[in-house]
Amino acid sequence: MAAGLLLAGCTSGEPSVAPSPVPAPSATKAEPSALRPFYEQRAQWEECGAFECATLEAPLNYQDPGMSTIDLALLRRPANNQDEKLGSLFVNPGGPGVSGISYAKLAEVLFTEPVLEHYDIVGWDPRGVGESTSITCMTDEETDVYYETDGTPDTPAEVRGLVQVNERFTRGCVADDSELLRQLGTFNSARDIDILRAAVDEPRLNYFGASYGTELGAIYAELFPQRVGRMVLDAALDPAVSTDELSRGQLRGFQRATQAFIADCVAREGCAVGPTAAEAEEQLTGLLQEVDAAPLPTASGRPLTESLATLGMISAMYSESSGWPSLRLGLSQAFDGDGTVLLALADAYAERNADGTYASNVNSAFPAISCTDRPGTSSVVEAERLAREYEEFSPIFGRTFAWGSVSCRNWPVKRGDFPTSARAPGAEPIVVIGTTRDPATPYAWSVSLAKSLQNGVLISRDGDGHTGYNAGNACVDDAVDAYLVAGQIPDDPTIC
Repeated sequence: MAAGLLLAGCTSGEPSVAPSPVPAPSATKAEPSALRPFYEQRAQWEECGAFECATLEAPLNYQDPGMSTIDLALLRRPANNQDEKLGSLFVNPGGPGVSGISYAKLAEVLFTEPVLEHYDIVGWDPRGVGESTSITCMTDEETDVYYETDGTPDTPAEVRGLVQVNERFTRGCVADDSELLRQLGTFNSARDIDILRAAVDEPRLNYFGASYGTELGAIYAELFPQRVGRMVLDAALDPAVSTDELSRGQLRGFQRATQAFIADCVAREGCAVGPTAAEAEEQLTGLLQEVDAAPLPTASGRPLTESLATLGMISAMYSESSGWPSLRLGLSQAFDGDGTVLLALADAYAERNADGTYASNVNSAFPAISCTDRPGTSSVVEAERLAREYEEFSPIFGRTFAWGSVSCRNWPVKRGDFPTSARAPGAEPIVVIGTTRDPATPYAWSVSLAKSLQNGVLISRDGDGHTGYNAGNACVDDAVDAYLVAGQIPDDPTIC
């Protein structure tokens, strides 16, 4: 970030309240007659603990809406101030495959008081996910094997093992629901959102999407630009990113985040690596190589394999405040021959419970949706070439990312919908938040998405971690709250 740029868009106090404008009827196209029954649904809310729940229907296949339907599960947290409510704010945490219902349940820690005061927070499980019509490709035991399998094969036998575990995953998805599998793409999920918007009687979609949820929101805006209300896309995945660019961009993002972690760690007393950043990176690389040769014991009795150790390290990069301290402890343990904390980090990321069950179907939904959107075509030979190339840039993670390219190679959907541009012509201003050292969705993607949207507005957060809203930066929070609650468009760009 240029040193001379000023902080912009920061306000103080609660913003004034201003309803979102309602589109003129002529601005929206009439729904095709085959879709009219879906749009005529109204959510029938029922008490659901401290929340309200409902289930709606959507067509499995939008090209043939009368063929069969799927269920979409929703959860609503009512606004604190119903008298000054602005409407519903649909929220999606990304993944893909992460539960929006679980996300909405955490609204009080994820959103600021002004937003909670004036919006019903509505989360839903997208098609293929959680409580909606979902996909399950593996048993719990198979999921353990999926994560434990060597993701950086060194021998022909290890290569065969990695290929086989991915092929087994694909067969499991097809066996579970081959028709749903072919309809899991983001474009269909975006069409589902418009049915949900109508079902809660909102003329426009107010939306907050994080990570992959930004791509989902951007595609909604592209399909239904005149129905966009106040939309915030935090930590953007630009739909224009190709499969290859996705892999390379994330590798660079996690490498950059790891270097930031190392710089912070070696400056602290008692850091397990160092004393220089270069030595620390060599030590982390060496640790993974040692774990590859001899997995570490843990308190649970499950060994920490190289793949699980890598996953634990990657998961810590998502949050400077919580992930980095856990990783410092995990590395200190690991260098003493104990993999307990690194395994706990990996299990938390995979949503694995202590009893060996998994808390959700995200481990099926994430790859299934990703492969449907961007089918991979890398052969073993290509993966080996990428491994050599990626390792030069990131000795720690390069081989893992390179071999990940074979995961979708036998996917039944041969052509996905991405890359594609999202312009959303005629939409109201859409706010995009990018964090400069975001590991999972590099800052450049937020910049490119904001630029491609016809009416995109960029908020740049100079910092670490994944996502920028409600992450300790008052400048970002104030700008977003003023936009969502008062309709105040941030300066473009806003530098925080």
